[in-house]
Amino acid sequence: MEKKIIARNKKAQHEYFILDTLECGIVLTGTEIKSIRMGKVSIQEAYCQVKDDKMYIYNMDISKYTLGTLYNHKEKRDRILLLHKKEIRKYAQKVKLEGLTIVPLSLYFKEGLVKVEIALAKGKKNYDKREDLKQEALNNDKKKALKNY
Repeated sequence: MEKKIIARNKKAQHEYFILDTLECGIVLTGTEIKSIRMGKVSIQEAYCQVKDDKMYIYNMDISKYTLGTLYNHKEKRDRILLLHKKEIRKYAQKVKLEGLTIVPLSLYFKEGLVKVEIALAKGKKNYDKREDLKQEALNNDKKKALKNY
């Protein structure tokens, strides 16, 4: 079970506390798959929401396929995520009651299929972000000291 990572949302780790993760499929067209295989995708500003008992991913940017015809896809269209109803309801309830959000963490190929790793997350305050940066700087200093030792 190899995972070939295509895109990562590095900002999500900085902006949110990750509470729960889940792997799901995504509904794509042929030209979208070809663009993804070329690595022309970004999930930096993407987010997920439940609408009509389906989970959608919004603002996921898949560039147009350069060799495509006039039937090429729209770059930032809403795409359906493939999840069980039970999982969708669980996530929708947590978002509604606890004020959490659903963010995509990574996009990858698994056994030839495109998968999205989504996370239930809680937003960080500015002081939380500063504390994380301090910890990261301390860890980097420790690694440098050990490396020079």
